[in-house]
Amino acid sequence: MAILDWILHPTELWAGFWYVMRHAPPDEKTNKLQVSGEMKRCYDFLEMTSRSFAAVIQELNPKLRDAICLFYLVLRGLDTIEDDMTIPGAKKRHLLETFHEIIYQKGWTFSESGPDEKDAILLVEFEVVIAEFMLLSTEYQEVIADITKRMGAGMAKYTRERVETLDDYNEYCHYVAGLVGHGLSRLFAVSGLEDKSVGERLELANSMGLFLQKTNITRDINEDVLDGRCFWPKAIWSKYAKDEDELISKNNRDNGLCALNDMCVNVLAHIPDVIDYLSQIKEPSVFRFCAIPQVMAVATIVVCFDNTNVLDDNVKIRKGEALKLISQATTLDSVKRVFYKYMVALDKKNHPDNHVYEEVRKISDKTKKNIARTLKGGAPVDFTAEYLVIALFLVTAFFFFYSYSQSKQL
Repeated sequence: MAILDWILHPTELWAGFWYVMRHAPPDEKTNKLQVSGEMKRCYDFLEMTSRSFAAVIQELNPKLRDAICLFYLVLRGLDTIEDDMTIPGAKKRHLLETFHEIIYQKGWTFSESGPDEKDAILLVEFEVVIAEFMLLSTEYQEVIADITKRMGAGMAKYTRERVETLDDYNEYCHYVAGLVGHGLSRLFAVSGLEDKSVGERLELANSMGLFLQKTNITRDINEDVLDGRCFWPKAIWSKYAKDEDELISKNNRDNGLCALNDMCVNVLAHIPDVIDYLSQIKEPSVFRFCAIPQVMAVATIVVCFDNTNVLDDNVKIRKGEALKLISQATTLDSVKRVFYKYMVALDKKNHPDNHVYEEVRKISDKTKKNIARTLKGGAPVDFTAEYLVIALFLVTAFFFFYSYSQSKQL
């Protein structure tokens, strides 16, 4: 099946080839950073906790690279505590609410994580992160500590409360992802690599985070419900199911699909802000760092739309598709072409009998119109069919000549 995917998507095969040629293995890449022993350990943690983020962080401008690595690890430590269902509620809330102070406590570690916490090793050796964090400039430290404080308070709040209304949903996603966008934008500005206005237009930064978080929440519904939790707002799912288990039940499939499509519309509404945010980023490595997760997200939410498989499993985009998206997330024009392409794909899935048909059509039409208006050369042209014809011709020719050569030998 994987081989067939590559054959049917030849541009993805090419993108995969170039990705392998241009990217070193994790250990080799970390060695090339020429960092100190403890900072090297931090990059090791980065590889352990998120290979995808590790790749883009390690390619950042040196002015930002260490600060964003440590920012990520601090928040990953915070997130590991929030996710751990074995920590008693009162103790968990105390840790979350004081984590912004803990990152200034030399030698602090935590070894009480549950046995299933895959990132527990980060907290066991957290003194390494603290030591490197305290070597950062005061400006970087202040941004990271402020975001950690606000995020920890928000996480603590939602250990007591559930996501009921759409306002709750937006607030929860702001705490766990929008604030990440705030922090990154402020770090970009502090570094001098981006204009200070990037660190001030925080409503756009918030949408960047919400677009990613809501995409993940929408996609992960099956896994989350099976784990005994649900981050879909009750205001949406309660229209279609009496409880979260019924939401993913095969006996309630049509209603579950309606709920899924409502969730997808909620995600798609953030696209204009995402493009506006990326339009203000000038430094190439910062642009790639911001753009890669966003193009992955738009591809993922389009795959999820009107897709009953989401209710049964964790749906992902093809590996080759992901590699191609990484190769395309280099310039604003290229990213706009990606968004345009996926709006066209969304249109093909959006049937008139779908209850969100008009909402989706309006979002897609507006996005395509704005992109075509600002894109050099106008609306993009899709050559997928032509590439497929060429690929099939080459495969057929290969097998023909191979069979011919074999018959001659006989």
